[in-house]
Amino acid sequence: MSKRELGRSGIQVPVLTFGGNVFGWTVDQSASFSLLDALLDNNLNFIDTADVYSRWVDGNQGGESETIIGNWLKKTGKRDQIVLATKVGKPMGEGKVGLSPRYIKEAVEASLKRLQTDYIDLYQSHDDDADTPLAESLAAFDALIKEGKVRAIGASNYSAPRLAEALKVSKDNGLARYETLQPLYNLYDRKVYEEALEKVVTENGVGVINFYGLASGFLTGKYRTKADASKSKRGESVIERYLDDRGLKVLKGLDQVAEKHGVQPGQVALAWQIARPSITSPIVSATSLQQLNELVQAATLRVDDADIQTLNDASAWK
Repeated sequence: MSKRELGRSGIQVPVLTFGGNVFGWTVDQSASFSLLDALLDNNLNFIDTADVYSRWVDGNQGGESETIIGNWLKKTGKRDQIVLATKVGKPMGEGKVGLSPRYIKEAVEASLKRLQTDYIDLYQSHDDDADTPLAESLAAFDALIKEGKVRAIGASNYSAPRLAEALKVSKDNGLARYETLQPLYNLYDRKVYEEALEKVVTENGVGVINFYGLASGFLTGKYRTKADASKSKRGESVIERYLDDRGLKVLKGLDQVAEKHGVQPGQVALAWQIARPSITSPIVSATSLQQLNELVQAATLRVDDADIQTLNDASAWK
């Protein structure tokens, strides 16, 4: 499995990131342990989670994903074999939200406790916080790095102007900078990233670990008609968002390239992202070992210039 550096952090990660939002949501602890074991066996050792995962599930409070990962780490003793990313900033209830220095210090301790580790490889701002000056948040993150609790920091869901501003604040004040960006990006959702964010990350050497790499499953070819909405709990929302003329054109392009290589459309969709120079490691999840095996194949699939042109044409947004 080839490796890439997260920004300028010195941290090397595989070309696919595993999204831990499924832990404690669509897979229980036992199944999560099996997935984590298999990920490590296949050298997909970069795990991304967040303190808020999976607060949206009835009966959950947030922290479920981190807790499962922590229990796995305690059981296996393999902390040094994984690159662990988590996030802070989304609402956790009782006023726990945002990126104030006070809350960052409180939240990181809670995450470290749940994860049963004394350091986090990549600690990310889950959302921009317009109510807290960037310099204050970045100073708090900088302090965590100096204390050895965090190795590098990243940003999620930032606009291009705000990311550029944050990078300038870090440079001007001698503070740790965001080494990664976690934006929405896939073969269908291209415009926002390519129109502005890509220029900022490229010019500043910021790594990109994009989420929704498979467009909530649409790019696997699972949803091709309105009748396919019944295939999952999120089927209706996926079809409403993606099943249009452009979406069908994207699926046609994926089918064409997939047939050429003898693989699945979703694997091609991920390979297209991995081949884009500005992308470091797309985030993708699996809920079964079979799905995980498909991800492993996607990580090693090489699409050529003709394939990329076919997919670019099929998904053109301008």
